Amino acid sequence: MADSHGGRPARRSARAASGSACCWALPTALLCAYGFFCSVRPSEPFLTRYLLGPHKNLSETQVFNEIYPVWTYSYLALLFPVFLATDYLRYKPVVLLQGLSLIVTWFLLLYAQGLRAIQLLEFFYGMGTATDIAYYSYIYSVVDINLYQKVTSYCRSATLVGYTVGSVSGQVLVSVAGWSLFSLNVVSLTSISIAFATAWFLPMPQKSLFFHHLSSQRLSCEMKVMDCKNGAAVQDHPDVQRATGWEDETKVPLNGEGHSAEKQKQKVDIVKVLKDLWRDFLQCYSSRTMLCWSVWWALSTCGYFQVINYAQGLWEMVLPSHSADIYNGAVEAASTLLGAVAVVVVGHIKTSWAMWGEVALALFSFLIAAAVYVMDTVHNMWVCYASYVIFRIIYMMLITIATFQIATNLSVERYALVFGVNTFIALALQTLLTVIVVDASGLGLDIFTQFMIYASYFAAISLVFLVSGICSIVEAYRRQEQVQSRSPESQ
Repeated sequence: MADSHGGRPARRSARAASGSACCWALPTALLCAYGFFCSVRPSEPFLTRYLLGPHKNLSETQVFNEIYPVWTYSYLALLFPVFLATDYLRYKPVVLLQGLSLIVTWFLLLYAQGLRAIQLLEFFYGMGTATDIAYYSYIYSVVDINLYQKVTSYCRSATLVGYTVGSVSGQVLVSVAGWSLFSLNVVSLTSISIAFATAWFLPMPQKSLFFHHLSSQRLSCEMKVMDCKNGAAVQDHPDVQRATGWEDETKVPLNGEGHSAEKQKQKVDIVKVLKDLWRDFLQCYSSRTMLCWSVWWALSTCGYFQVINYAQGLWEMVLPSHSADIYNGAVEAASTLLGAVAVVVVGHIKTSWAMWGEVALALFSFLIAAAVYVMDTVHNMWVCYASYVIFRIIYMMLITIATFQIATNLSVERYALVFGVNTFIALALQTLLTVIVVDASGLGLDIFTQFMIYASYFAAISLVFLVSGICSIVEAYRRQEQVQSRSPESQ
């Protein structure tokens, strides 16, 4: 009898631990599968070649000055509404919207003809990009907080691997198997359709960061699933038998029946949420360190988007694809993998970013400017490819440092807010740059002049942060000298 009673808590603990593992593993695996198949798009590195080729027969001016800018405008216009809708609708519907938007994008890419149809395609692609926030934030609503780092790495790795597989397979299919670009787009559409089908099996979260909070009683209950002291005592409470945010949709009445009286009384106050977001915004950006890294994030991301959006156009002008073999897919894959290696390496660098961060940003921003300048002026395809790889490696490394510096002292809610605001500012700047430099209604400059402006843009960023960094270092040494000079007096 003693043995049977003594073994019951242990068995209950094992069952609960096993159930908890399944509950976070299943949505994570489904989301990673969605991210992987959504990123396997072998035709993407050859998009410019496809649009300029016989399939669409568009001119360079139409592609660079009238079609590509639509993506920037739609991304900016949709970002803030999508940011709020993602949280209000609890992620899954927006994940499905992303899959549907990308399916429409590639369907139009296959069968649509004419300038207006391809501009509509770019609008849907902008929608697919704007809804990307749902993919990265969904998982936080269905797993426990102590698993955030692990599941984030899984989800980001899935998209990284998918993008690499897509780029490599696209290059192999074009260069070795001799597939047409139309066939590559069919493969991309098929992969995105698989991702869309996978997304339907994602569980519907029951909480979100801003609009749908769990009651404090239930939250405290769920956060105490396991006694960390002995790892065996599990609370015997019905609410603890499921992972945070997990609920089977088939068992939830559409009219909300069956919920507790407390949950039925909870109302979503949009005005209050917006006021809280504004208060958090002011508090987050009152820190000089936060402001510094966020300014660099917004400025550099603006330039990064412009360079990657029009890099294929530059390559097409340097070496027309109809007269030679191109290796866009291999270059995209190489830059992604090497960038990932750089991200891992920089994670192990120990330095005082508070003191030397601005100077480091200035130095590496100058290297980015140099890479873009070389890409623009040295009209050799291999030099262009190498410069592009260096450009992406440096940016991925710096944006990782910036992300870490911003996220270190922030809650998940505030990090989501800062990420959204920084991205919105970057897109607003990119829109301004696109209207003036790229759009046919503006200056409508040729691709080489555009890249000269982008190189100058990064050089200006470097100069601003160099001056700011030197001022910060001088100020820090002055404070240190003042402290040292006061020490003997106090003694």
